[in-house]
Amino acid sequence: MGESTAAGCGVASHDEGFAAALAREFAASSSRFVTWHVLGQHGATARRIRHRLLPQLEESLDRAVLLAGANDVLAGRTSEQWGADLAAIVDDLASRAGEVTVVGIPPFRMFPSLPLTLRRYLAEQAIALDHVSQEVCAALPSVTWVTSSTLPDNLADFFAEDGFHPSAFGYRYWARAVSQGADRLDTSA
Repeated sequence: MGESTAAGCGVASHDEGFAAALAREFAASSSRFVTWHVLGQHGATARRIRHRLLPQLEESLDRAVLLAGANDVLAGRTSEQWGADLAAIVDDLASRAGEVTVVGIPPFRMFPSLPLTLRRYLAEQAIALDHVSQEVCAALPSVTWVTSSTLPDNLADFFAEDGFHPSAFGYRYWARAVSQGADRLDTSA
């Protein structure tokens, strides 16, 4: 659940998006059939996810994955605002799911559609919010924070035409990294 990346922005169908790619990764690693459901909204901040999307989520999930934070950075939300909304979301998800994964904010410093100075500024803001995310996630044993800061060498393949959202390859790459718990302590957003 989450923002535009959960909604599959940048690809033609959900089958090419993050959720389907992650489900395939989980199925391959567990040798089990995986069903998935997406709740995502373009431009959603943690506040919107908390108050509008979370109430729509079904009960009794094996795993919940949250993609959020990029819009909070873009909206200039403070660490305190982010932390309060994230804690409420994570608490709710932990009551519905056996495992919860909170995916770190994507590395703005690498976004080709943004001017260099803006990339640097947004990356600093993302690092601050990711630190809060790690603290919130550490408070609950069933919740894991996973970084999003590692991207492939060829960024042209990672990003969709808009230079902001992942391509089908980008979503597959990102889902693989998340499914493997990629370097949870790396916060170089």
